[in-house]
Amino acid sequence: MTFIDTSAFLARYLSRDQYHRAALDTWRALEPAGEPLVTSNFVLDETFTLLGRYTNYLFAAERAKIIYASQALTILRPGLDDELAALELFSKYADQRISFTDATAFVLMRKHGIARVFSFDRHFAYAGFELMPAARL
Repeated sequence: MTFIDTSAFLARYLSRDQYHRAALDTWRALEPAGEPLVTSNFVLDETFTLLGRYTNYLFAAERAKIIYASQALTILRPGLDDELAALELFSKYADQRISFTDATAFVLMRKHGIARVFSFDRHFAYAGFELMPAARL
């Protein structure tokens, strides 16, 4: 099972992103493998907001519809206990500048036994998760 982070979605859809080529290659490797892919509603919120800012909101809305229609992606939704646990991480690692979205992802990944993440964000590696593609820290 692989968790999909905001940076993977952005790199896929933004052709000028420095990781665009690596993102496309990784998506191509994941999709036919049939491996379960998961993300969170917090990641999607962050993704659609940033896509709207970097491109335009119609482009972001079109990508959102595609993602929500996907049969290959499961969207995890944190409960209050998950959010409170994420808040503890957010506070504890404030010096690392970990976003609240990332903190909720860490909590959800641990809760669901997910060790691997498709991300270009080194914070996931620092938190003990396996980055895909391999990190360039």
